[in-house]
Amino acid sequence: MISDRTDLPDSASLPLVLVVNGPNLNLLGTREPATYGSETLADVEQRITAACGRLGLRAEFVQSNHEGVLIDAIHAARGRATGLIINAGAYTHTSVALRDAILAVELPMVEVHLTNVHAREPFRHHSYLSDIAQAVIVGAGPLGYVFALELLARRRAAPGSAPIVATDAAASAADTVTAAVA
Repeated sequence: MISDRTDLPDSASLPLVLVVNGPNLNLLGTREPATYGSETLADVEQRITAACGRLGLRAEFVQSNHEGVLIDAIHAARGRATGLIINAGAYTHTSVALRDAILAVELPMVEVHLTNVHAREPFRHHSYLSDIAQAVIVGAGPLGYVFALELLARRRAAPGSAPIVATDAAASAADTVTAAVA
């Protein structure tokens, strides 16, 4: 499902960030709410859209349970988007194809996970995307997407800036943020 929420005045002229959500994220709010929270994907998209308004960005959203659809959306962002935020879900741990697609479009990318994947099952500890990401944000819940937007906006404002490293969610422009979801 692709949606382009551009309800800001003259939003077409604002820099575009593609927000990609992988398998099962369409079930947010109903699938394992004790683990993933009660916000729906639509709630998360509204949160991102509000943050875009504050940061002078706009977002286009894609969610699919099908790897090829995600790859096609990433390819279509080439030349249109200025950044990419991805929560690849289970594809994080399995998809060389998503990794290759991200490398091919040459966009700054931030990897986001709602939960702290490092505190979960061992198979979730490996990511095919982390080493090509500008940042990896885990365990911050839906705020992780906002942190990712802030990071992309700051890096866009100061291209070539040195990486920023932090270990908690209070540092919103972090290369790695690991925090427990309250």
